[in-house]
Amino acid sequence: MGSRISSSAPTAHVELALEGMTCAACAARIEKVLNRVPGTHASVNFATETATARLDPASADVGTLVAAVERAGYRARVKRDSAAERRVDEAQKAAAYAALKREFVVAALLTLPLVAQMLPMLAGGSLRGVLGGEAHHDLLPRWLQLALATPVQFWIGRRFYFGAWHALRGGGANMDVLIALGTTMAWGLSAVVTVAGLAQAAPMFDASAMAAALSRVAHEHVYFEASAAVITLVLLGKLLEARAKAGTSAALEGLLKLQPTIAHVERGGQVVDVPLDQLRAGERFVVRAGDAIPVDGVVASGTSSVDESMLTGESRPVAKAPGALVYAGTVNLDGALRCDATGVGDATLLAGIVRLVREAQGSKAPIQRLADRVSGVFVPVVVLIAVATFAATWSYDGDAARALIHAVAVLVIACPCTLGLATPTAIIVGTGRGAQRGVVIRNAAALEQAGRLSTLVVDKTGTLTEGKPAVVAVVATSGHGADEVLRIAAALEQGSTHPLAAAIVARARAKGLAIPPAGDFQSVPGKGARGTIEGATALAGSIAFLTEERIAVPDDAAQTLLEAGNTIVAVAHDGRCVGLVALADRLRESTPAAIARLRSLGIEVVMLTGDNPATAQAIAAAAGIVEFRAGVLPADKAAAVAAYKATGRATGMVGDGVNDAPALAAADVSFAIGAGSAVAIEAADITVIRNDLNAVVDAILLSRATLAKIRQNLFFAFAYNVLGIPLAALGLLNPVIAGAAMAASSVSVVGNALLLKRWRPAQ
Repeated sequence: MGSRISSSAPTAHVELALEGMTCAACAARIEKVLNRVPGTHASVNFATETATARLDPASADVGTLVAAVERAGYRARVKRDSAAERRVDEAQKAAAYAALKREFVVAALLTLPLVAQMLPMLAGGSLRGVLGGEAHHDLLPRWLQLALATPVQFWIGRRFYFGAWHALRGGGANMDVLIALGTTMAWGLSAVVTVAGLAQAAPMFDASAMAAALSRVAHEHVYFEASAAVITLVLLGKLLEARAKAGTSAALEGLLKLQPTIAHVERGGQVVDVPLDQLRAGERFVVRAGDAIPVDGVVASGTSSVDESMLTGESRPVAKAPGALVYAGTVNLDGALRCDATGVGDATLLAGIVRLVREAQGSKAPIQRLADRVSGVFVPVVVLIAVATFAATWSYDGDAARALIHAVAVLVIACPCTLGLATPTAIIVGTGRGAQRGVVIRNAAALEQAGRLSTLVVDKTGTLTEGKPAVVAVVATSGHGADEVLRIAAALEQGSTHPLAAAIVARARAKGLAIPPAGDFQSVPGKGARGTIEGATALAGSIAFLTEERIAVPDDAAQTLLEAGNTIVAVAHDGRCVGLVALADRLRESTPAAIARLRSLGIEVVMLTGDNPATAQAIAAAAGIVEFRAGVLPADKAAAVAAYKATGRATGMVGDGVNDAPALAAADVSFAIGAGSAVAIEAADITVIRNDLNAVVDAILLSRATLAKIRQNLFFAFAYNVLGIPLAALGLLNPVIAGAAMAASSVSVVGNALLLKRWRPAQ
């Protein structure tokens, strides 16, 4: 195992596209080789045929990683997420699929006459004979069977020999080794028997010892249909698997195609069409009714409604007016909009979503560890079981041919692919489906952890509430007027970005008040702000903040406002409290229903807020939350989350993705709600684009559905091999049936994962 990379050391992130993998054993081999490179930590995903690596540039470079993969018998290249490279990849995959399809058709035509010989046994009711590999009567001359089976074995089946050679040369073993070894043994035995029969018929061997020996050999049964059918069925399985795997990433490819390739840009007083990659930030572009928006921007003029369902999963159009944000890939429904580009290329919200979903699809979930360990030793163990089967069967009944066929059945029924595909295919479909519903999952570990949550800690402002507080009352004391109180508060709050501060400044400006500058401004996190206003010290913040500064706050007035569920900003000037500003942030209409859904899932919801206890209690009661903590500073939220984790409960945190960063980092899995920019997407394990707690519930339900598919797939993968290999070893499965079962196993796992494409959140 390669050396672990220190979290403080600079690292480079590399994604490699891999070629030549045929099963999970290949992925395990490449991963082991890459992790032997000093300063490298790599993960290989068999389903996506990629490797993601973090490496220390001082110890290794990309060339070293590519060389290591090639020494192991595979091919690698740096994967670049560009439109041109995606088109090349799609063309190569289409060509490979077409070639595989042609080979399958040829193999099927050559194999069909061989398999047709088994039909009389079925017609005679001897299903047990077919399953167990009992002998059949030759309907075709053996020389013709040899002529039909040989091109299937060595021309159509050459891919298995090449794959086995590369794997063995690199020091590993994969599924190709099993297929090549098993089918060669069946073909080889049959070829020897056929040649012996032809030689026996030659006059030169009459009445000789050689003739007697040839007679014994020539009367053995042949199994050309087994070797040819196994190769044909495996090719069919690969065809179906490739088609199914292509469907797993369909959701992500659909998102990529939503962005137009041309933008209508204002240049030199005219609107000209330019390729999307030539549009620059700051340029003004025009979006006509019915057009997709090319890049992220802010509306400069015009009004319309925009369909943002591809980002949020919400079908209701969103009204847009000057100052509103628009996002690449969304669709303008009504009027024309003139917008200023703010995010182009990789800086768009859509690009951020696609990038993180690709990373999630290439990551590994902890639940996959057991399958990875089994895959690493699977092929050698199966070969040993096949050898033991041959020895035990031959020893028991003295029939070497029967023993050989039992060993072949063991080799061809074993399928490491199911183990390698069980988890990643479900993750690919689940994360892609999430992106369609406005749920961006950062990695597979977060997806798994979200499905196991028992406690969810939520922030109040912007999570449970609309996040748009407004001033509802101003109470003046000490002989000051209400406008004077608002003016002093706005003078201090204009230097803050907090929603409460913005609401106070907006109210003062709406009233036309002259806001004076604040000198010696100082922000006190979680409490308020202080500064100098017109030569005297001024404070604005929580009642507790003024109390700490030994400034008395009128209790009666404050209590009346608090009992109404308002948030209070106390204002002091020149050592005295001059008034109280009451603000209200309305509870989202959807919040109570979301809390009820969480409780129905067995998840306890805890609200943390820096607000006062009275306001916190009013909001919690309206939302249906039983447990809450008020007066919690941002720095203390992380400790609160850690305390819940210490009880052994899987704990999640929902916040704004920026201000609650310490608490988000402390949680087992973190949710950022309402991504207004690409920056917010980077801040949490799971980002829900829609400003609605119900989207978090949807993310948890999607996680549980994906985990259910993973468990089903892993159960099937292990059960298939645990049951199939012993049945083959006992001679209860014909190699043809074993090959068909092996081909079907991978397809069934991928097909089961594809059912997630139909997932809808339960309300």
